[in-house]
Amino acid sequence: MDLCVPHECHCGSRVDACGVHSFACKRAPGKTIRHHAVNDLIARAFSSAGLPVSKEPLGLFRSDGKQPDGLTLVPWSSGKALCRHVTVTCPLAESYISAAALETGAAAELAASRKEEKYADLDGRYIFEPIAIETLGVFNTSSRQLLSDLGRKMSESTGEAREASFLFQRCSVLVQRFNAILLHDSLPAYDCTD
Repeated sequence: MDLCVPHECHCGSRVDACGVHSFACKRAPGKTIRHHAVNDLIARAFSSAGLPVSKEPLGLFRSDGKQPDGLTLVPWSSGKALCRHVTVTCPLAESYISAAALETGAAAELAASRKEEKYADLDGRYIFEPIAIETLGVFNTSSRQLLSDLGRKMSESTGEAREASFLFQRCSVLVQRFNAILLHDSLPAYDCTD
């Protein structure tokens, strides 16, 4: 379905009528904001389940100085705290399109695998969980399980049996809202003085 008139993105790349480039543009300012928004949503879900978390915890640096997006301050499983990192990926990006064409969710699984490799040195001390979401709405398998478990814990805390469904819906709606923002950000500026 055509979403826009073909145009040039601020980065200089061509955006087709489907808007594909706008979802994968590395220079789109909305990508960082989307990442923080999804991370905040997940942190609030942990809090709703009665599990205290730290966002971007200090002291858990990788060899390159980057850190995970969150850490539970109490054990999640097997006496270990849970570290997580959120990533949103576009299955229509050149780096994912061939895998995504073969299997639904392949881009999310690939992105999750890449995050697991980057945080491999944390594995012994913590449970690491990548939360990879495709711009078209698919979650990687392990994050679906994590969010389902988190939803159950939220249900125990709130008494609402549908918490897991609501959590998935909130994540999906948030990603779709940011798809619209990313498309809008790629459009040329409109001069209303003409």
